[in-house]
Amino acid sequence: MDEMDRRELAALRGIAVAQGGRLVLRNVSLSVSAGEIVTLIGPNGSGKTTAIRTLLGLLKPQQGRIFRAPGMRVGYMPQRLQVDPVLPLTVHRFLRLSAGFSAERLKDVLVDVGAAHLLDASVATLSGGEMQRVLLAKALLRDPQLLVLDEPAQGVDVNGQVELYDAISRIRSARGCGVLLASHDLYLVMSSTDHVVCINQHVCCSGEPQTVARHPAYLELFGATAGRLAPYVHHHDHAHDLHGKVTDGNAFHREPQTNG
Repeated sequence: MDEMDRRELAALRGIAVAQGGRLVLRNVSLSVSAGEIVTLIGPNGSGKTTAIRTLLGLLKPQQGRIFRAPGMRVGYMPQRLQVDPVLPLTVHRFLRLSAGFSAERLKDVLVDVGAAHLLDASVATLSGGEMQRVLLAKALLRDPQLLVLDEPAQGVDVNGQVELYDAISRIRSARGCGVLLASHDLYLVMSSTDHVVCINQHVCCSGEPQTVARHPAYLELFGATAGRLAPYVHHHDHAHDLHGKVTDGNAFHREPQTNG
Protein backbone atom coordinates (compact mmCIF):
# COMPACT_ATOMS: atom_id res chain seq x y z
CA MET A 1 0.00 0.00 0.00
CA ASP A 2 1.15 3.56 -0.63
CA GLU A 3 1.50 6.19 2.08
CA MET A 4 -2.02 7.50 1.54
CA ASP A 5 -3.48 4.02 2.03
CA ARG A 6 -1.54 3.55 5.28
CA ARG A 7 -2.76 6.77 6.90
CA GLU A 8 -3.48 6.65 10.62
CA LEU A 9 -7.19 6.35 11.33
CA ALA A 10 -7.38 6.36 15.12
CA ALA A 11 -5.09 6.31 18.13
CA LEU A 12 -4.92 6.37 21.91
CA ARG A 13 -1.92 8.24 23.28
CA GLY A 14 -0.99 7.74 26.92
CA ILE A 15 -4.56 7.46 28.16
CA ALA A 16 -5.69 6.72 31.70
CA VAL A 17 -9.29 5.78 32.52
CA ALA A 18 -10.81 5.50 35.98
CA GLN A 19 -14.19 3.95 36.76
CA GLY A 20 -15.80 3.78 40.16
CA GLY A 21 -12.73 5.33 41.74
CA ARG A 22 -10.50 2.59 40.32
CA LEU A 23 -7.88 3.05 37.61
CA VAL A 24 -8.90 0.72 34.79
CA LEU A 25 -6.30 1.80 32.21
CA ARG A 26 -3.05 3.67 32.66
CA ASN A 27 -0.66 5.02 30.04
CA VAL A 28 -2.17 3.01 27.19
CA SER A 29 -1.16 3.87 23.63
CA LEU A 30 -2.15 2.18 20.38
CA SER A 31 -2.97 3.15 16.82
CA VAL A 32 -4.75 1.70 13.78
CA SER A 33 -3.96 2.58 10.18
CA ALA A 34 -5.93 1.94 7.00
CA GLY A 35 -5.51 -1.62 5.76
CA GLU A 36 -4.14 -2.82 9.12
CA ILE A 37 -5.57 -5.33 11.60
CA VAL A 38 -4.64 -4.55 15.20
CA THR A 39 -5.64 -7.01 17.92
CA LEU A 40 -5.99 -6.22 21.61
CA ILE A 41 -5.09 -9.27 23.68
CA GLY A 42 -5.67 -9.62 27.39
CA PRO A 43 -7.46 -11.69 30.04
CA ASN A 44 -10.97 -10.88 31.24
CA GLY A 45 -10.95 -7.58 33.13
CA SER A 46 -7.76 -6.37 31.47
CA GLY A 47 -9.39 -3.26 30.00
CA LYS A 48 -9.84 -4.28 26.35
CA THR A 49 -13.44 -3.13 26.13
CA THR A 50 -12.64 0.06 28.05
CA ALA A 51 -9.87 0.88 25.57
CA ILE A 52 -12.22 0.29 22.64
CA ARG A 53 -15.01 2.40 24.13
CA THR A 54 -12.53 5.18 24.87
CA LEU A 55 -11.25 5.15 21.30
CA LEU A 56 -14.85 5.42 20.06
CA GLY A 57 -15.50 8.41 22.32
CA LEU A 58 -17.98 6.53 24.50
CA LEU A 59 -15.77 6.99 27.58
CA LYS A 60 -13.78 10.06 28.59
CA PRO A 61 -10.18 9.46 29.71
CA GLN A 62 -8.78 11.24 32.75
CA GLN A 63 -5.42 11.56 31.02
CA GLY A 64 -3.97 11.35 27.52
CA ARG A 65 -5.26 12.11 24.04
CA ILE A 66 -7.54 10.43 21.51
CA PHE A 67 -7.11 10.84 17.77
CA ARG A 68 -9.77 10.01 15.16
CA ALA A 69 -9.40 10.98 11.52
CA PRO A 70 -11.90 13.75 10.65
CA GLY A 71 -15.09 12.46 9.05
CA MET A 72 -14.07 8.83 9.49
CA ARG A 73 -16.84 6.24 9.14
CA VAL A 74 -16.76 3.64 11.92
CA GLY A 75 -18.44 0.23 12.06
CA TYR A 76 -18.77 -1.12 15.61
CA MET A 77 -19.59 -4.66 16.72
CA PRO A 78 -20.16 -4.71 20.52
CA GLN A 79 -19.15 -7.58 22.74
CA ARG A 80 -22.73 -8.46 23.61
CA LEU A 81 -26.12 -7.70 22.11
CA GLN A 82 -29.22 -9.16 23.70
CA VAL A 83 -32.26 -9.53 21.44
CA ASP A 84 -35.56 -10.45 23.09
CA PRO A 85 -36.36 -13.94 21.75
CA VAL A 86 -40.11 -13.21 21.71
CA LEU A 87 -39.72 -10.40 19.17
CA PRO A 88 -40.81 -11.46 15.65
CA LEU A 89 -37.59 -10.07 14.18
CA THR A 90 -36.01 -11.42 11.00
CA VAL A 91 -32.39 -10.74 10.03
CA HIS A 92 -33.71 -8.46 7.28
CA ARG A 93 -35.70 -6.38 9.76
CA PHE A 94 -32.85 -6.38 12.27
CA LEU A 95 -30.46 -4.93 9.69
CA ARG A 96 -33.10 -2.42 8.57
CA LEU A 97 -33.12 -0.96 12.10
CA SER A 98 -30.16 1.01 10.76
CA ALA A 99 -32.25 3.30 8.59
CA GLY A 100 -31.43 4.33 5.05
CA PHE A 101 -30.11 1.09 3.56
CA SER A 102 -31.64 -0.64 0.55
CA ALA A 103 -32.56 -4.32 0.44
CA GLU A 104 -29.71 -4.78 -2.05
CA ARG A 105 -27.23 -3.28 0.43
CA LEU A 106 -28.42 -5.65 3.16
CA LYS A 107 -27.89 -8.63 0.87
CA ASP A 108 -24.42 -7.39 -0.12
CA VAL A 109 -23.11 -7.20 3.45
CA LEU A 110 -24.55 -10.62 4.28
CA VAL A 111 -22.74 -12.03 1.24
CA ASP A 112 -19.52 -10.41 2.51
CA VAL A 113 -19.75 -12.36 5.77
CA GLY A 114 -20.97 -15.63 4.25
CA ALA A 115 -24.50 -15.38 5.61
CA ALA A 116 -26.67 -14.46 2.61
CA HIS A 117 -28.98 -17.41 3.28
CA LEU A 118 -29.95 -15.94 6.65
CA LEU A 119 -31.73 -12.86 5.27
CA ASP A 120 -35.23 -14.11 6.13
CA ALA A 121 -34.28 -16.19 9.18
CA SER A 122 -35.61 -15.32 12.63
CA VAL A 123 -32.97 -13.69 14.81
CA ALA A 124 -34.22 -15.78 17.76
CA THR A 125 -33.28 -19.02 15.98
CA LEU A 126 -29.71 -18.07 15.03
CA SER A 127 -26.77 -20.00 16.44
CA GLY A 128 -23.91 -18.16 18.12
CA GLY A 129 -21.81 -18.21 14.96
CA GLU A 130 -24.70 -17.07 12.78
CA MET A 131 -25.52 -14.16 15.10
CA GLN A 132 -21.91 -13.01 15.15
CA ARG A 133 -21.86 -12.94 11.35
CA VAL A 134 -25.08 -10.94 11.26
CA LEU A 135 -23.61 -8.46 13.76
CA LEU A 136 -20.49 -8.19 11.60
CA ALA A 137 -22.71 -7.53 8.57
CA LYS A 138 -24.50 -4.77 10.50
CA ALA A 139 -21.13 -3.17 11.31
CA LEU A 140 -20.32 -3.14 7.58
CA LEU A 141 -23.49 -1.35 6.46
CA ARG A 142 -21.94 2.14 6.47
CA ASP A 143 -18.90 0.97 4.48
CA PRO A 144 -16.63 1.82 7.44
CA GLN A 145 -13.07 3.03 7.11
CA LEU A 146 -12.45 1.67 10.62
CA LEU A 147 -14.04 -1.58 11.79
CA VAL A 148 -14.05 -2.04 15.59
CA LEU A 149 -14.89 -5.54 16.84
CA ASP A 150 -15.11 -6.34 20.55
CA GLU A 151 -14.61 -10.12 21.03
CA PRO A 152 -16.24 -10.90 17.65
CA ALA A 153 -15.90 -14.68 18.07
CA GLN A 154 -17.51 -14.83 21.50
CA GLY A 155 -19.75 -17.87 21.86
CA VAL A 156 -18.44 -19.48 18.66
CA ASP A 157 -16.64 -22.84 18.57
CA VAL A 158 -13.04 -23.13 17.37
CA ASN A 159 -13.81 -23.98 13.75
CA GLY A 160 -16.38 -21.21 13.59
CA GLN A 161 -13.86 -18.76 15.08
CA VAL A 162 -11.30 -19.59 12.41
CA GLU A 163 -13.91 -19.02 9.69
CA LEU A 164 -14.95 -15.71 11.25
CA TYR A 165 -11.39 -14.39 11.57
CA ASP A 166 -10.72 -15.45 7.98
CA ALA A 167 -13.81 -13.49 6.90
CA ILE A 168 -12.54 -10.41 8.78
CA SER A 169 -9.18 -10.73 7.02
CA ARG A 170 -10.86 -10.97 3.62
CA ILE A 171 -13.00 -7.91 4.38
CA ARG A 172 -9.89 -5.93 5.30
CA SER A 173 -8.17 -6.95 2.07
CA ALA A 174 -11.18 -6.22 -0.12
CA ARG A 175 -12.11 -2.89 1.46
CA GLY A 176 -8.76 -1.56 2.66
CA CYS A 177 -10.30 -0.60 6.00
CA GLY A 178 -8.49 -0.59 9.32
CA VAL A 179 -9.61 -3.17 11.89
CA LEU A 180 -9.30 -3.03 15.66
CA LEU A 181 -10.46 -6.19 17.39
CA ALA A 182 -10.32 -7.53 20.92
CA SER A 183 -9.62 -11.16 21.71
CA HIS A 184 -8.46 -13.29 24.61
CA ASP A 185 -6.81 -15.95 22.43
CA LEU A 186 -3.68 -14.94 20.53
CA TYR A 187 -3.21 -18.31 18.86
CA LEU A 188 -6.54 -18.14 17.04
CA VAL A 189 -5.96 -14.64 15.65
CA MET A 190 -2.26 -14.93 14.79
CA SER A 191 -2.78 -15.58 11.10
CA SER A 192 -5.38 -12.83 10.79
CA THR A 193 -3.66 -9.86 12.45
CA ASP A 194 -0.75 -7.55 11.67
CA HIS A 195 -0.05 -6.07 15.09
CA VAL A 196 -0.84 -7.19 18.63
CA VAL A 197 -1.16 -5.05 21.75
CA CYS A 198 -1.19 -7.10 24.95
CA ILE A 199 -2.78 -5.18 27.82
CA ASN A 200 -3.55 -5.74 31.48
CA GLN A 201 -4.57 -2.25 32.61
CA HIS A 202 -1.35 -1.09 30.89
CA VAL A 203 0.46 -2.17 27.73
CA CYS A 204 2.47 -5.26 28.67
CA CYS A 205 4.00 -5.73 25.21
CA SER A 206 3.20 -5.11 21.56
CA GLY A 207 4.46 -6.08 18.12
CA GLU A 208 3.96 -8.74 15.47
CA PRO A 209 1.96 -11.77 16.68
CA GLN A 210 4.91 -14.18 16.68
CA THR A 211 7.00 -11.69 18.68
CA VAL A 212 4.31 -11.12 21.30
CA ALA A 213 3.73 -14.88 21.64
CA ARG A 214 7.34 -15.26 22.86
CA HIS A 215 7.48 -12.09 24.97
CA PRO A 216 8.12 -12.67 28.72
CA ALA A 217 5.29 -10.28 29.67
CA TYR A 218 2.80 -12.24 27.56
CA LEU A 219 4.02 -15.56 28.97
CA GLU A 220 3.77 -14.23 32.52
CA LEU A 221 0.27 -12.87 31.94
CA PHE A 222 -1.16 -16.01 30.36
CA GLY A 223 0.86 -18.57 32.29
CA ALA A 224 3.72 -20.90 31.48
CA THR A 225 1.52 -23.09 29.27
CA ALA A 226 1.13 -20.24 26.76
CA GLY A 227 4.73 -20.62 25.68
CA ARG A 228 4.35 -24.37 25.17
CA LEU A 229 1.31 -24.19 22.90
CA ALA A 230 1.97 -25.54 19.44
CA PRO A 231 1.43 -23.04 16.61
CA TYR A 232 -2.14 -23.32 15.38
CA VAL A 233 -2.34 -24.90 11.92
CA HIS A 234 -5.64 -24.88 10.04
CA HIS A 235 -5.70 -26.97 6.85
CA HIS A 236 -8.75 -26.18 4.73
CA ASP A 237 -9.48 -29.18 2.53
CA HIS A 238 -13.15 -28.84 3.46
CA ALA A 239 -15.63 -26.17 4.51
CA HIS A 240 -17.54 -25.40 7.71
CA ASP A 241 -21.06 -24.09 8.13
CA LEU A 242 -21.78 -21.29 10.59
CA HIS A 243 -22.10 -23.84 13.39
CA GLY A 244 -18.55 -25.04 12.71
CA LYS A 245 -19.68 -28.39 11.26
CA VAL A 246 -17.84 -29.83 8.27
CA THR A 247 -19.76 -29.61 4.99
CA ASP A 248 -19.09 -30.82 1.46
CA GLY A 249 -19.24 -27.30 0.03
CA ASN A 250 -16.21 -25.28 -1.02
CA ALA A 251 -17.50 -21.78 -0.35
CA PHE A 252 -14.75 -21.13 2.16
CA HIS A 253 -11.97 -23.21 0.63
CA ARG A 254 -8.49 -21.76 1.08
CA GLU A 255 -4.90 -22.88 1.05
CA PRO A 256 -3.47 -24.09 4.38
CA GLN A 257 -2.59 -21.32 6.85
CA THR A 258 0.05 -21.68 9.52
CA ASN A 259 0.64 -19.62 12.65
CA GLY A 260 4.15 -19.32 13.92
